[in-house]
Amino acid sequence: MDGLETISAGRILEVRVTGKLTKEAYQKFVPAVDAQVKEYGKLRILFVMQEFHGWTAGAMWEDLKFDLKHWKDIERLAIVGDKKWEKGMAAFCKPFTKASIRYFDVAQVEEAREWLAAEAVPAKSK
Repeated sequence: MDGLETISAGRILEVRVTGKLTKEAYQKFVPAVDAQVKEYGKLRILFVMQEFHGWTAGAMWEDLKFDLKHWKDIERLAIVGDKKWEKGMAAFCKPFTKASIRYFDVAQVEEAREWLAAEAVPAKSK
């Protein structure tokens, strides 16, 4: 089954995707993210892929528009998957966001949640 499900808790947004993402999924997803950014500011996103098969052409365009609009609104992005190409998404996403990005294997989903919830370590002053 194709789908996109979101669970929001304050600044943390969990996104679970299955099958192939469609333009219609983004039309539901983007307004929810917009509202969450408006309410909380910078977000931390957990992107969990289960039996994920990529994007339709229309969804890829919607994803690019989303990335351009929200490139500075995402503080941390944890990508969770179990396929080699999914791991490569962490590197592919870097030019499109200011977020800190980390990939986690599906067995490390709790570690990903902990990383998202952890406070950022302040930079040392010289």
